[in-house]
Amino acid sequence: MDHFLIRGRAKLCGTIEVSGSKNASLPAMAACLMSSGSVRLHGVPVLSDIDSMTRLLTDLGMQIDREDPRDTGLPGHPRLGGAMTLSVRDEALCEPCPDVSRSMRASISVLGPLLAKRGRAVLRRPGGCVFGGDRPFGLHLKGLEALGAKFHQEAEGVLVGEAPSGLRGATIFLGGPAGPTVLGTINVMCAAVLARGRTRIVSAACEPEVVDVARLLNRMGAHVVGAGTPEITIEGVEKLSAAEHTVIPDRIEAGTFMIASAITGGDVVLRNVEPDHLIAVMDVLESAGVIVSVRESSINAGRMDVRVVGPDRVKAVDFVTWPYPGFPTDLQAPMMSMLAIADGKSKVVEHIYNQRFGHVAELMQMGGQIDQTGSTAWVSGVGTLVAATVKATDLRASAGLLLAGLVAAGSTRLERVDYLDRGYEKVEQKLGVLGADVTRIPAKPKLSTEIHLSEPTDKTASDPGAASSTATDDPTRPISGQHVA
Repeated sequence: MDHFLIRGRAKLCGTIEVSGSKNASLPAMAACLMSSGSVRLHGVPVLSDIDSMTRLLTDLGMQIDREDPRDTGLPGHPRLGGAMTLSVRDEALCEPCPDVSRSMRASISVLGPLLAKRGRAVLRRPGGCVFGGDRPFGLHLKGLEALGAKFHQEAEGVLVGEAPSGLRGATIFLGGPAGPTVLGTINVMCAAVLARGRTRIVSAACEPEVVDVARLLNRMGAHVVGAGTPEITIEGVEKLSAAEHTVIPDRIEAGTFMIASAITGGDVVLRNVEPDHLIAVMDVLESAGVIVSVRESSINAGRMDVRVVGPDRVKAVDFVTWPYPGFPTDLQAPMMSMLAIADGKSKVVEHIYNQRFGHVAELMQMGGQIDQTGSTAWVSGVGTLVAATVKATDLRASAGLLLAGLVAAGSTRLERVDYLDRGYEKVEQKLGVLGADVTRIPAKPKLSTEIHLSEPTDKTASDPGAASSTATDDPTRPISGQHVA
């Protein structure tokens, strides 16, 4: 697999544009299964997870057309994902390729739309990051069962859902041990749009991604009220129609680049940001001595630009991850990298996913001083980090290690950058615009030797030991190690 070579100690300066939200785009694409017309989505990023969802929806009878990448208008900036048009061509298909559905957690987003529109769904257990084994898929099933769906498990992790008589409205409590479920809320909300009668989702997730998908559904003709609050009400409709929608900016990408500016003592302007989505992040950064300012965008009407200026050395700060509007768990690893070189000792509590500390051991290889027990980590800031070969364990850990490499002395090798490709559009190119030195090194194909035996010729007849030996490159067998995605 590809890896990054990161030459550290450069201050980031300049302007980049934040891509559209991955976590809003994936369920929005799935929701298009329910439309009777074409849906045009703007701002969908170019990511491997988006490619996987595209393949999955194609297996389910959708035609998906993608326009050429768009120019941001910023000098040297990479072109970003063009508009996407999704249309249903075959409503009889209810089972995608199992390898695709296993490859990413968001594949479960098709469950509600399929049951609501086609009355049947067949999925393999979704995959994703390795720490997600305890993620609350049961809440998805609980909510959909309350609407009238029936589920049973077949061999090899195959989940079959059926609603042959359609779905009906209900009052559903979706709270879980770690708080509300974002994808579960969206899944049930989508299913309820075509259910008969009224549905109330109590203890709904309040994340901006839920609001964005609700906005899309309403543009398609749904009646969804209360998205962004703990209670969502949906009045069922008979059908959904064509629509056009622009996906919200990716708040996790924006937060990552904000921390990147802070950790390098840089001066970065982020274009296309929703500051209200990042209030908790800005609060922690400002407590650490970072200057964050917001202004109206001169380019994108209705959008904002955020400028982040880092100090010579950030101060230690404590934070706890919480469901929105709290500090997002997806930014815990990047923030920990910043605190690894802070002045003082910080305390980090991971309230959402207790297993989300795979980056700690890698940061310690780079000279970080971290004591982690259970869901709490104490980070004692050091003067500098040192370059090392580190391997990402999940998507957000890879972002944290990338940021650590930006400030480490020497050249850091970051392996498993396929995780970054799942969630950050052209990240090394955007960092390059800001002055970082990050090079993608393609995986080397494994060299194999094949012995080809042939019928004897005059030459081989006179030399029985002669044979043809050919060295071939097998691009499907990379040298780098394997890891469950």
